[in-house]
Amino acid sequence: MIKRMPASEDAMRISGFTIARQAVALGYPIAESLRSLLPLVDELVVNVGDADDGTWETVQALADPKIVAFRSTWDLTKRDGQTLSEETNKALARCDGEWAVYLQADEVLHEAELPALRAAMARHRSGQVEALSLRYYHFYGSYQTYKDDPRQWYPRATRIVRTGTGIESVGDACAFMRRADGVWLKPRRRDLAEHIFHYGRVRPPAQMLLKQRNLARLFRGDAWRGDQEVPTEADLSAAFGDTRHLRLFHGSHPAVMRDRVALADWPRPVPATAWWPEWARRSYVHGAWLLQRGLAALGRR
Repeated sequence: MIKRMPASEDAMRISGFTIARQAVALGYPIAESLRSLLPLVDELVVNVGDADDGTWETVQALADPKIVAFRSTWDLTKRDGQTLSEETNKALARCDGEWAVYLQADEVLHEAELPALRAAMARHRSGQVEALSLRYYHFYGSYQTYKDDPRQWYPRATRIVRTGTGIESVGDACAFMRRADGVWLKPRRRDLAEHIFHYGRVRPPAQMLLKQRNLARLFRGDAWRGDQEVPTEADLSAAFGDTRHLRLFHGSHPAVMRDRVALADWPRPVPATAWWPEWARRSYVHGAWLLQRGLAALGRR
């Protein structure tokens, strides 16, 4: 059981927020995501999209008084994932804490890192920092392998924002920006050492394919009808795509994920042989990471 954080005399009020639509049908660990966030926050705002797959019932079944869930009709005709940021902002607008912690429905926090996250918010409570970013484990194909390629898989992302600063979710809801005088600006951000455990590419192959087709609809608009196609054996065998740059995970998963990890029964993808020696691959990965860090630093000046 995860214990609640003790309140201080001058306690910060922290909100959590997320969005979910067809999370149950598409294999998102929505219940685990919410459970991982609840000990850290004073309220948890959940925007549940219009669907009848049991997502709303799953959220309600948690029966936690901190959860403030509401229904929303998502516009699925838009492209480039814009619907995701619009729905995320609906949830963010209802947050009344000093800080708002965002998790997508396939992202989970580790209970061992919650005290450090709270300490970071307290440390930057009275300063100029407007956002905090976390590092990522992008699990891919199985719970034992994750992607190690910062050029294609972002090594960190903003997941904690200060409310009342004009910060909004933008694009496909992976990033946050601040609007000032009609211009979008990057928020003043600090990078934290703690992690997001991202399980977007971990589920049985058939469900993985269904989930990817659903995302494609959100990015390509209602004109794309790939979700109506019956998957072939070739589709299923290629559901996880590129297996290069996979690394074995030797740490511990969040406690809320224990049952999902134990029940995983599909064959895990075998990391493909790299196109270059391991020393060269490591140099590429490290170089790409340094490049992204350098570009991010320039952008914050």
